[in-house]
Amino acid sequence: MSRTATISRHTTETQIELELQLDGNGRYDISLPEISGLPFLKHMLEQWAKHGKFDLTIRANGDVEIDGHHLVEDLGIALGLALEKAVGDKRGIARYGSFILPMDEVLVLCAVDFCGRAFLKNDLEFRQERLGEFDVFLFQEFLVGLSNNAKINLHLKELNGGNAHHLIEASFKAMARAMRAALALEGDELPTTKGVL
Repeated sequence: MSRTATISRHTTETQIELELQLDGNGRYDISLPEISGLPFLKHMLEQWAKHGKFDLTIRANGDVEIDGHHLVEDLGIALGLALEKAVGDKRGIARYGSFILPMDEVLVLCAVDFCGRAFLKNDLEFRQERLGEFDVFLFQEFLVGLSNNAKINLHLKELNGGNAHHLIEASFKAMARAMRAALALEGDELPTTKGVL
């Protein structure tokens, strides 16, 4: 079984081509515009691929002359769609995953359930509004797009706060590790008593 997905999502605001391999080696090839703080998001997506051992290719552009909002949000949507497609009928997956990740002064917990229902709880508290050109509040828009379109329960909890860069990076790494655990194959049964996820 090949757990892969290719997403082509084009709107009047953004153009995204994305390929995801769940059973990969953490390889990534990501091309985003070099403005509107997007190099920071590129770095975060690279961290997610590396620590999740997901192979990820992205070619994306959009109306970044306005700001990064549309592209950040739509990248969350596209990645969520890819996750939902690649995981398929969820037969054999662990379904649940969690990870607590330290990064210097910061400690972040991520818990995820690939249950077929979208829910997001993000308890991170940012003490900075910007990281260079990146608007830290766009992280929430990315998470909304991701959780809604992957149809997952996604919880992020700040156990110890600090620098916004560390909070977001710890979150991406914790998400990767939690999703890696949730998507691990344990057999061939559907992980529910309901008969469908």
